Amino acid sequence: MLVDSNVLIDVFGDDPVWLDWSVTQLRNYSKIHRLFINPVIYAEVSVAFSSIEHLEQELDALQIKVVEVPRPALFLAAKAHGEYRRRGGTRTGVLPDFFIGAQALVMRMPMLTRDARRYETYFSGLQIVAPRPN
Repeated sequence: MLVDSNVLIDVFGDDPVWLDWSVTQLRNYSKIHRLFINPVIYAEVSVAFSSIEHLEQELDALQIKVVEVPRPALFLAAKAHGEYRRRGGTRTGVLPDFFIGAQALVMRMPMLTRDARRYETYFSGLQIVAPRPN
């Protein structure tokens, strides 16, 4: 299972709204899936740490491994991002989300995230675990 940065930021930052949901999902899914992040997610969550050693300790404690992004996922990410721009997408800082979604789809990994909308829109068939509105 690929764990999106927003879930880890909830945990590492003790988010008052999302901490319980994120911890529960990590605990539950770690029992049935190996947990992974990619270098993009690693970079996004590293902002919360003063040292690489501390980040590595936290990832080890959660039994999360870093996996490289395969080239087919990089290619798919570029195509999906191009489609996003053709549809009028204006945010320029969203390319990392496309790397993440494409990797999960190409590697056939379910994805744990709190922000499913963009992934659902551009990565049809991706299995997503996310909070759902009541």
